[in-house]
Amino acid sequence: MLKKFELYLEKTIFNSRWILAPFYLGLVLGIILLFIKFVQKLWYMFADILIASEASVIVDILVLVDISLVASLLLIIIFSGYEIFVSKIDTGTHDDRPSWMGKVDFSGLKLKVIGAIVAISAIDLLKSFMDISSGMSELDADKLMWKVVIHMTFVVSGLLFAIMDKVVGDTKKH
Repeated sequence: MLKKFELYLEKTIFNSRWILAPFYLGLVLGIILLFIKFVQKLWYMFADILIASEASVIVDILVLVDISLVASLLLIIIFSGYEIFVSKIDTGTHDDRPSWMGKVDFSGLKLKVIGAIVAISAIDLLKSFMDISSGMSELDADKLMWKVVIHMTFVVSGLLFAIMDKVVGDTKKH
């Protein structure tokens, strides 16, 4: 009787991984929302291209890069997270299957996420530097300083994650 209960409990726990599937579907919807914002930004850029300054165009392009990086990050999280925690994605012998798919473990996913966050933060920081005017207020200078501090926190966190993964990878398994 106890063995039967244990088997049922373990089966229930194992099947509970499917509760994560709606989360990944929600992230797919997030990519669709980002696509809408990307198209909207592109539309406004084309509408204003003749009157926009070069710096403004560069900042707008950085926004597009930022959106595409976030969408790519979401795709990596969706594919890798689903395959790590839920089930393998059966694409058969599809030619377009990304080469990294099925090869990213949790440690690799973590490093890809922090790397993308650092890149997104760097782009946001670059946009802020592009918007610097000669008459910057003290409040604007403080905002810029905090953006640099936050970005450096992401960079240091990424380095620490990489070092920890290296140490764990070099440690003999028990």
